[in-house]
Amino acid sequence: MQRITEGVKNLIIINVIVFFAKVTLSGQSNELYVFFRKLALFFPASEYFAPYQLVTHFFMHADMSHLAFNMLALFFLGPMVEAKIGMKRFLILYFASAVGAFALHLGFDYYQYFNHPEVFEVVPMLGASGAIFGVVAAFGALFPEARLMLLFPPIPVKGKYLALIAVGMGVLMGLMSPAGQQVAHLAHVGGAIVGYLYVRYIGN
Repeated sequence: MQRITEGVKNLIIINVIVFFAKVTLSGQSNELYVFFRKLALFFPASEYFAPYQLVTHFFMHADMSHLAFNMLALFFLGPMVEAKIGMKRFLILYFASAVGAFALHLGFDYYQYFNHPEVFEVVPMLGASGAIFGVVAAFGALFPEARLMLLFPPIPVKGKYLALIAVGMGVLMGLMSPAGQQVAHLAHVGGAIVGYLYVRYIGN
């Protein structure tokens, strides 16, 4: 396992600090609860939408399991990707994947919006998952033959297959999920596409 790199370390620190600030402070007053809720990304047609949410939402996480899954994936895969392409390009990859994630998610939401406009007023998008899927896809592209041991189930899988499985599940679950879904599966796909394209054609 590659030793943790500077870019990965700082991203994990920021995400953890924001999460525990939200957990600790949100219950202290209604104003703080509303403040942290408005850092998530609401649908642009919603009265709760604000442009800054396009950036703040991918430092927010719904619960501990959401945070843990994303940060563990970043911890185990991110250092190898960052060591390969450098910290500057890694950070570009991370944030570009986050942009690709919400772009695909919002694009699909617009498609569904006209049939279910009421759903999209109150269900926000949040989390670093799109950026993380970009890192996963980049890992698969850069280290296609690297063998990783999955936790569930505990079997070895090559990097290229891990990326394909992740994207395939995102597509399938995104298309099967109802309008206004709580989990932005297609955002995962958008992040993975950008991550792959970046290391394949730009940042490698």
